[in-house]
This record gives sequence, structure tokens and C-alpha cells, in this order.
Amino acid sequence: MSQVNEHHHAPSTPGKLKPEKSPYNHRLRIHSSLSKLTLWSSFFLAFILFLFILSPPSPSASPRRSLGDSWGGPHWEKRVAKSARRSSPSSLSVLVTGAAGFVGSHVSLSLKRRGDGVLGIDNFNRYYDPALKRARQRLLDRAGVFVVDADLNDAALLRKLFDVVPFTHVMHLAAQAGVRYAMQNPQSYIHSNIAAFINLLEASKSANPQPSIVWASSSSVYGLNSKVPFSEKDRTDQPASLYAATKKAGEEIAHSYNHIYGLSITGLRFFTVYGPWGRPDMAYFFFTKDILKGKQIAIFESPDGGTVARDFTYIDDIVKGCLGALDTAKKSTGSGGKKKGPAQFRVFNLGNTSPVPVTELVAILEKLLKVKAKKKVLPMPTNGDVKFTHANISLAHRDLGYRPTTDLETGLRKFVKWYLEFYSKKTSW
Repeated sequence: MSQVNEHHHAPSTPGKLKPEKSPYNHRLRIHSSLSKLTLWSSFFLAFILFLFILSPPSPSASPRRSLGDSWGGPHWEKRVAKSARRSSPSSLSVLVTGAAGFVGSHVSLSLKRRGDGVLGIDNFNRYYDPALKRARQRLLDRAGVFVVDADLNDAALLRKLFDVVPFTHVMHLAAQAGVRYAMQNPQSYIHSNIAAFINLLEASKSANPQPSIVWASSSSVYGLNSKVPFSEKDRTDQPASLYAATKKAGEEIAHSYNHIYGLSITGLRFFTVYGPWGRPDMAYFFFTKDILKGKQIAIFESPDGGTVARDFTYIDDIVKGCLGALDTAKKSTGSGGKKKGPAQFRVFNLGNTSPVPVTELVAILEKLLKVKAKKKVLPMPTNGDVKFTHANISLAHRDLGYRPTTDLETGLRKFVKWYLEFYSKKTSW
């Protein structure tokens, strides 16, 4: 877990209490500082949980289902068990949440290809075109991955899944994404990023055996941090958006379940993931769409006139990091909701560690699409976006063997190829 940097307290007045005469003086200052940190962290978490209690599920983002509408019965259980079946005793059995999403579909396919058992779950919400999610679902179905159509807030469903399958791991990728959308529909972030996560952790801690959990946090937790590159040790107590605040809250909640119930938990802070089958709300995606349609695109600059830059990370590199986290995750130490010993808790940055200005992204797309973009430079809106992101990946490199290898132009070339094929309907998706 990342630690909050603290300013040192001013020294005592010279000539009064000398350190060698008062060995408890330094300890008292540390205790006072830690007490303040704990107090503010408690206030932050309490505020997020307060929003959760007051906020009803969002109808626009999470379609409601009646219990039993889309799951249950012998045939359904057989499909679940078959999909999650491992090819060998050394393989994993993984529950992938958000499996019909961008990262979730790629991770699910990679796990299945190497012989792991994979069961997906997704609520197919309407944050962006569900048709794209259904296309990914068909791709997964062909590979032998069954995706349960349900919401993680359905506690009875999760209990049933853990009854049917003794999962070794959970890859939690389901979330309400997007920084700007939080200003339109804040309740959906509480519903998906906090309530659903807690529900999943509750099911996991009560399972026997308990699975190891790897989940997607976000680079957004670094918020207004100005120190670059962003390190896991940097402060993350200044979120610039509600999305970032819910991801930060998720990290704190994960730590509490690790500490209390012995769940092995690894958080992954993704940095601007892009590639084929990506999300339409991401700049590289809608820039491509608008450039091809001859529409004007907005390029934002920071208040000081500086260039906005992102640490764009290709999907295949992210998948390698996810699999590395799963493969190195130690077993949870609890059983049936009772902790039997300390459990592993980790947080890693997964980025490309090569920030690229958005203007360069547009130039590459112009080259690949062979179309000149109609650009309009605008000041960056105060909607939660940050000026730049830059990942320090030394920890992931050391512990996960994480080595991103795809530069932006190579990755965008693969994305553009997929985009033109998919939207021209030249394939059978």
C-alpha cells in the first residue's frame, strides 16, 4: 500500500529538551503525526461510505435484474463449472469480473489460451455501447469462456458461484470507468466501484478456500501529485475526481479485508490502456472516429499553456502485468471468514513509463488514417482530468517481471487496423 509522505515537524527549541535526554520525544512526534494521518484517512473513507449509503443504484449505468432472471439451474451450473475447469492441477481457476470489458476480455482470453479455467461476469451496463461488449462476449464464448450476465451487487449470485467453483483466484476488473462521467452520474461510481467491490470481498472472505485477489485500481489515485514519475510510495490523498476517490477508497477497503480476513490482495494501478477492442470513451478511440468523419476534435492544454501528456500503455503489456500478478499472488490465509495468519498485500503501477503528448497521439493517428484532423485547442476543463501521468514501474519489473515493449505508434497501428475492420463490418464479430 502506498504511504502518504509527511513533512517533518520543526525541531524543538535549541537548548531546551535535547534528544539524548528525552528518548521518547521523537516517538511522540511520530505518534502524533500518525494519529493525524489515521484520522484524515478515516474521515475520507467514512465520507465515501456515507455516499454509498445515501446513493441508490444508478438505472442508467447498471440495469436491474430480479433474482434468478439470468442465472441458476442445472444447465447453468454445468456451464459455469465447465468454463472454470482447469486443464491441469497446476493451472488456475479464475473468476474475471468485467469480463466483457476492454481489459477483462483480453485477460480472459489470455488465461484460457494457456489452460487456466476462466469464468466471467459482467452486467453489460450502458456507459458505452453494449453492442461492443456483446461482441467481446461472443469472442469469449468461442474460446470457451462463459460470461455470466449479472451484477456484482447480487450477493446471492456470488455465493452461488463460489459454491459451484472453488476459485483459486479472482481478477476483479469490473468498475465504473471514466473521469468526466462522474459529474453526470456520481451514484454509478459508488454502486460499481465501492458497493460491488465490498460485495465481492465479502463473498471471497467467506469462501473455503479463499481465493487470491488481483484487482484494478487506477493511476488516477495519484491525483494532484506533481512528483514524477509516479511511484507506489507517493502520496495518494489528493484525488482530482470522484472516480479517483472511489479507487483510492477501494485500496483502503482492500487493505482492511486483507488485515481482518487474511485475503491475499494485489492492486494494479493502470496507466491509460489502449488497443484493439478498446473503450469508445477513450481519446484515442473517439479521435479516430471523429477524424474519419471529418469532425473537429478538441485538444486540451493545461492552465499554464503546457501540453497534456499520458503514459499510454498497450493492452498486451497490461495483460502480461495482470497475469504476472496472478502468477505471483500468494494464497490467502483465511478460511470461511476467519484469518489464520498475515496475508500478502501489494500495489503495483502498470504503465509504459514513456509519457506522450496528446498532440503527438493525434499526429500518429493522422499518419495511420491518412486524414488530416480538424483540431481545436481548448483550455483543460476542471472536470477531474490531470495534466500528465507517468509511471515508475521498477517495482512491477522486479516482482512481476513486467516489461512493456509496445511503443505508441506500433500499438495505435494495431488499434486502427482493428477499428477499420470492426466498424466496416468486414469481420464476423
